[in-house]
Amino acid sequence: MLRRLFIRDYVIVDQLELEFAAGFVALTGETGAGKSILVDALSLALGERADAASVRTGCEKAEISAEFSVPAGSPLASWLRVNDFDEDNCLLRRVIEASGRSRGYINGVPATLTQLREAADFLADIHGQHAHHSLLRSDAQRQLLDGLAGQRPLAGEVAALHAAWRKAKEARLAAEKNTEANIREREMLAWQAKEVAALGFAAGGWAETTREHKRLAHAASLQAGVEETLEGLSEGEMAAMWQVERMGAQLRQLIDYDPSLKGALETIEGAQIQLQEAAHVLRHYRDRLEIDPARLTEIESRIQAVHDAARKYRVPPEELPQLLAGWGARLIELETLQDAAALAEREAQAQRDYLARAEVLSKGRKKAAAALAKAVTEAMQQLAMPGGRFEAVLENIPEGAAYGLENVEFRVSAHPGQPTGPMAKVASGGELSRIGLAIQVIASAAGNVPTLVFDEVDVGIGGGVAEIVGRLLKQLGGERQVLCVTHLPQVAAQADRQWTVAKEGAGKSVVSRVTPLDREGRIEEIARMLGGVQITSTTRKHAAEMLGY
Repeated sequence: MLRRLFIRDYVIVDQLELEFAAGFVALTGETGAGKSILVDALSLALGERADAASVRTGCEKAEISAEFSVPAGSPLASWLRVNDFDEDNCLLRRVIEASGRSRGYINGVPATLTQLREAADFLADIHGQHAHHSLLRSDAQRQLLDGLAGQRPLAGEVAALHAAWRKAKEARLAAEKNTEANIREREMLAWQAKEVAALGFAAGGWAETTREHKRLAHAASLQAGVEETLEGLSEGEMAAMWQVERMGAQLRQLIDYDPSLKGALETIEGAQIQLQEAAHVLRHYRDRLEIDPARLTEIESRIQAVHDAARKYRVPPEELPQLLAGWGARLIELETLQDAAALAEREAQAQRDYLARAEVLSKGRKKAAAALAKAVTEAMQQLAMPGGRFEAVLENIPEGAAYGLENVEFRVSAHPGQPTGPMAKVASGGELSRIGLAIQVIASAAGNVPTLVFDEVDVGIGGGVAEIVGRLLKQLGGERQVLCVTHLPQVAAQADRQWTVAKEGAGKSVVSRVTPLDREGRIEEIARMLGGVQITSTTRKHAAEMLGY
């Protein structure tokens, strides 16, 4: 649920901080006062695209922060944890610079727009005043139905399976068309793979080969250096080991005179042991060190062959194994492409996989279509369309498509006895607004998003229908947090709370202000919304009656 919204230097808002609670909140005010600006600001916090026009004139940047509560164990908490954001709260922040660049943050951590939008899927649904127009598109109708059925992940899976089926079909057709080219490619790759495989090359072995080559190439220097070291360490007349041993013997005699020399003696004895160990290691190394010109020639030939192959195929030597593995995988693929029966079976299996999941998707759509038709038809009876009917028709696609086995079309009949037809052709503008609003409310009620925002979705209705719309929103507010920007007093009067938006100042210094209304304030605002240049006591009485005061 939305807890707090902070806005600074956004369009005509200098600074504004609003605290929200559960229930239905109506946002009202004169046209152009900035009611929808608040909704637009929230949209930016939820990841919508921004531009330089968002920044208040004369300011360097605009800033919007939206704080939401995070129920323990909720999908939102899980998403925050998986994405390494603090899961105890959810603070979305957006900064838009005057240049048009923007930055996003979640709980103080930099976030991408994609991450903001992913978080928004758990937080809020925003319905604009023209949202019903999108419902005239088949794809929007299908997505709404899948959302009602809780099948959007399944719809994504079906799309992926359809893509796999299409790819398998294209592979079969390409193989049939390019048989000779595939044979030539297979022969070339087989020859290349044989050439590189003959090197017996492995990335780990290459490191050992280069180390051995360096050792053999410098064997004479290594031998001379080790002999010289041993001479100075243990085998010469003035060898370090014998000198240290004499020093130790001398100190042992002196300890009888001064025991404090014992520490120095222990250090010398330790050094003597280490020198002995070093001499032992060097002798062992000298005994196994050999100068082997034949082996050196063999290693150099092998290194040359590897470098030649690497240059030929334009890769570093250590990447030859990966290159060989890639050729092997391609050879297996080309072998399969020569097997028409295997390609056909792969295509058939991909089709079966697609159809199996697409049929599950279809069953869910049929169930959701029936439920939606019933709910919207019932709502139409209340929205000044008695006898009207709504249908969500599923039209079969014989070959299937990426989105499933059927097209979705919303059809309506606004009057008794009239056959149903596509919404765009049958419904008038006012009827379309009412039906669209009903669909949005029903779809939102079926979802799991805790905060619902309606931005002047009640355009084109009035009178008793507006009162019914207000009741629908109030009913929805009993289950969710609902914020509605409205110009209809019948809708605003149904709200649990009401805020008014007004402009202050003049010229370039105009700013937008939001004021929570008390009992008397609501009466005055509803009276203003009822109309008339001058608000009379009769208008105020009517407003109080509408509010139930």
